[in-house]
Amino acid sequence: MNIDVPEGKHPIEYVWGEMVPEIGMAASNFSLSVYAHTTLGLREFEAARLRIAQINGCGFCLDWRTERDGEKVEEEFADAVTAWRTTEAFDERTRLAAEYAERYALDHHGLDEEFWGRMTARYSQAEIVELTMSIGSWLAFGRLNRVLGLDSVCVLPTQ
Repeated sequence: MNIDVPEGKHPIEYVWGEMVPEIGMAASNFSLSVYAHTTLGLREFEAARLRIAQINGCGFCLDWRTERDGEKVEEEFADAVTAWRTTEAFDERTRLAAEYAERYALDHHGLDEEFWGRMTARYSQAEIVELTMSIGSWLAFGRLNRVLGLDSVCVLPTQ
């Protein structure tokens, strides 16, 4: 870890909640809102989220699977996200979500008219804004956790 966390403190709670409480709590609320208020389908949501996790290299984010109404994506989903260009496991919206996440993170200046034509043909304006905010959240906070080394000490909750 690249941040000193006092003995007995939970690293995420300490860094996000105690070190910078005003910023950390706002960031936490934003991050939680992405999950609590999404209107996107689970597969689209997870394709974008996992593609950002792969790019960030956040171990915790890579292991996490969003659950909705008792459902999660299938075990092989992460491999399909890696192969988003060619996988047959995705419909066009899911493929676009993975593509958008990748391009947003790695080449946002390259989001051209051709891309936006495909995007607006399959997503509403509100969905595009929601997906963009979600991707921004995952990129920022997953990268923060990875850079500070928090992802190496976080554990998934038991279910």
